[in-house]
Amino acid sequence: MPQEKINPWVIALRILFTLALIWAVVFIFSNSMEVAQVSSARSDEVLALVNPILAKVNLGPLTSHQIRKLAHFAEYTLLGFLAMLCLRVYTRRFVRHISWPLLFGLLVANTDETIQLLMAGRSSQLTDVWIDFSGVCAGLFVSLCLLLFLRMCGILLRSGR
Repeated sequence: MPQEKINPWVIALRILFTLALIWAVVFIFSNSMEVAQVSSARSDEVLALVNPILAKVNLGPLTSHQIRKLAHFAEYTLLGFLAMLCLRVYTRRFVRHISWPLLFGLLVANTDETIQLLMAGRSSQLTDVWIDFSGVCAGLFVSLCLLLFLRMCGILLRSGR
């Protein structure tokens, strides 16, 4: 039985999304490998940038703790988004296999917190795993909405509307 020829765009997207997903995991783990002083300094830098912006729209101020938790959520939202897009370019039945990026995100979150146990001055928290997993779910949801929107656009284009 001859194999179906794969579109070059699909190959390019597989490479792109796989590399982006790997980069996201490396980024997350590299942040976890920072000692407490470096991590705190980075949170304080972000805090100094964010609070003046929030003040202009009558919000805030945020604390360093809140910035850290938002950073956890944001980086895992990106991870979930990229994991779903990566899954989509490998299979057409991505909704059927949604457990793969969910389990992958949970594995990365648990590994991330385990790495933090080994770093000087850092700690591991179960609440961070839940925040991370919530971010993964949010990223999956956003990517599913995007994929649904693109599918609807494709259907409308093919129908001639």
